[in-house]
Amino acid sequence: MKRRVWLTLGAVVLGGGGVVSYAVASPSAGHGAGGQAKRPVRVYDLALTGGASGERKLPRTDTRQFSLLGVSWTGAAKRLHGTAQVRTRSVGTGEWTAWHDLEAADPLEDPAAGAGARGASEPLWVGPSDGVQVQVVHQDGSTSSGLPKGLQVNLVDPGVVTDAEAKAEPAAFVVEGSPSDSASPAGSQSPADSGSPAESPSATESATASDSAAPSDSASASESPSATVSASASASASASASASASASASTPTAPPSTVPEPPIVSRADWGADESLSPDPSDYDADVKAVFVHHTDGTNDYTCAQSPAIVRGIYAYHTQTEHWNDIGYNFLVDKCGTIFEGRKGGVGLPVLGAHTYGWNRESAGIAVLGDYTTAGATDAALESIARLAAWKLGQYGADPAGTVKLTAGATQTNYFGTAYTSGTAYTFNRISGHRDGYNTQCPGNSLYPQLPTVRAWAAGPVQGLKLTSLSGAGLSGSTYYTKGTVTAKWSTTTPGSLISKFQVLVDGKPAATAAGTATSASATLTAGSHTVAVRAVHQSGRTTTTAALTVVTDTTAPTFTTAPKLSLRTGTVSATAVPVTLGWKAADNAALKSVSLLSPTTATFGPTTTGSSRTAKPGSASAWSMKAADYAGNTRASSPSFTPVILQETSAVKSGTWTARSSTNYLGGKSYSSGSKNASLSWTFTGRSASWVVSRAATSGQAYVYVDGTKAATVDLKSATTSYRQAIWTKTWSSGAKHTVKIVVAGTSGRPTVTTDGLVYLK
Repeated sequence: MKRRVWLTLGAVVLGGGGVVSYAVASPSAGHGAGGQAKRPVRVYDLALTGGASGERKLPRTDTRQFSLLGVSWTGAAKRLHGTAQVRTRSVGTGEWTAWHDLEAADPLEDPAAGAGARGASEPLWVGPSDGVQVQVVHQDGSTSSGLPKGLQVNLVDPGVVTDAEAKAEPAAFVVEGSPSDSASPAGSQSPADSGSPAESPSATESATASDSAAPSDSASASESPSATVSASASASASASASASASASASTPTAPPSTVPEPPIVSRADWGADESLSPDPSDYDADVKAVFVHHTDGTNDYTCAQSPAIVRGIYAYHTQTEHWNDIGYNFLVDKCGTIFEGRKGGVGLPVLGAHTYGWNRESAGIAVLGDYTTAGATDAALESIARLAAWKLGQYGADPAGTVKLTAGATQTNYFGTAYTSGTAYTFNRISGHRDGYNTQCPGNSLYPQLPTVRAWAAGPVQGLKLTSLSGAGLSGSTYYTKGTVTAKWSTTTPGSLISKFQVLVDGKPAATAAGTATSASATLTAGSHTVAVRAVHQSGRTTTTAALTVVTDTTAPTFTTAPKLSLRTGTVSATAVPVTLGWKAADNAALKSVSLLSPTTATFGPTTTGSSRTAKPGSASAWSMKAADYAGNTRASSPSFTPVILQETSAVKSGTWTARSSTNYLGGKSYSSGSKNASLSWTFTGRSASWVVSRAATSGQAYVYVDGTKAATVDLKSATTSYRQAIWTKTWSSGAKHTVKIVVAGTSGRPTVTTDGLVYLK
């Protein structure tokens, strides 16, 4: 097992045998215990060496912890006519990543950069890492001629500021107060003690680790990169710990905006070391446009890491590229958190360094991550829209509009459009980096999302739909309510960009809800109304849904015919008698349904007036029904009925009848007769009756008399034998005393009639 020994005293000994110096930065006061970082920000610079095939490279090299890197070179105005590729080793897994191309940065974006400013790639967030490999190949792939001088890879450890960040640190790295916590050889000087860059130890002053063994694929001692010295700035007593620049005569006044300011994490809160940016801020006259960027790198970061990513970019811009501050005016992470970027006051037109040739009249917003193949999250797009609307609103600009910007450089953009310095060109108020410069930024997936950002920022509210109206029932195209309705809606525009919603009744506001609400209730007076929802964007622009017709109805339905039972044909048993339940219901507006609540349950449509059911004989049952209209008004009715079975033995007989016994008969017995004119009669008080028989192929006919009058001739013949069959029924409008008599017809060849009793309802 190979081991690495680290001595960090202003110069770091690499596991591969090389020596590298670093710069140390402390965050603003107010972070960590006693205002000190739990681990300061550090920048490590490793020089690239020439390879056999003409490229510049750094073999696999063990390093101290870093999370962000880039490649830089001498001469800020020079372009890298080649491809810079890096791969890193994860602290968490120990695995090496695939090669990653670094995106070229705009040349000398910061007009306030000093003479020592360097050209550089865009910084790349790779997450906690402890190894790096680099190769830079000229664009023809065969020679190093044309590659800029002084090529080096710059590794940034964004440090640890808060307790939450400390908990998220990989277990392999110990939180430390400063580099001077490590033991140092006699006479060496730690960066924490250095008063200026000139006092930082050089490579020759740094201790080496004689017992350090490099992995077989790491750079050997002879291949070790040369060490360069990064400028190290101690905390200045005059450096501001706040997000704003010191007041000066040239500092403008922040104009009010037409829309609210979104929440913004200040520089102090993300841990900016203001000593890295000692120069005063410069200001534009106004903000005419916003350019959207992506920072490149992984999208797998956690949002708890976002402050560290911002600190890393800040250190890279100031310590590697030697700009006077972070280039972007604002940064947004995938969770939608907005971070203050360049100092000077979030409400002021601070001159940034983000879009070459167009910084003077614009603000730059960078989304943390790479959006080449994956689009930005809705949360990020929402924050971009809120931020852009606020900044442009300070100057009365429409985020969906266009504006003429004056080119500050002669160049060509990503789409091949040529710009000449000093000439005005038309841009969208919210544009992408590639609109102004030849770069893929903000990525092939985020760039097509900019129309959505413009629409969200400018208004009116997009995708407004009235999804439901509860407290009302829909019949055809009309809703019916008893008075109070709740409108529910949805939008594609985020609620944070919406000022309010209004429920309109007959075109006038009847209820108002917050922009983040999704429903509101209103009470309607009697009669017919229109109901709609209006969304008011923070810009004041409005959009309204199509109106719905809503009728307020407080009148309950009626049973024009009360629920009633009547006996029907079918099979009778000791527990179930076939019956028909009938009713008629009506409503002054719109009847919705009629429901049976007992002795069983069922729901029927508004035009249904009957249902075949069964009733239990021998006991009274309440047949409860409820009629409901679309407004929710109801009417109930609960009549009670008792089916009664009269056995044949209770009948008055004439003629010859033979008693038969079988479990197939009601009560186990029946009467049978083949004698012509033999009769049975039953007398009862009720409103419906049915005669129950047995049927077979040899069964004959019988005459049925009701109250002395012949009512029917019934043929009992059936191809199949069946028992307990209600073959004939009679229903009256009301209950009364009746006599039913059956008479054997004496049918030739099949005279037999078998009766099993009579059923009536009372």
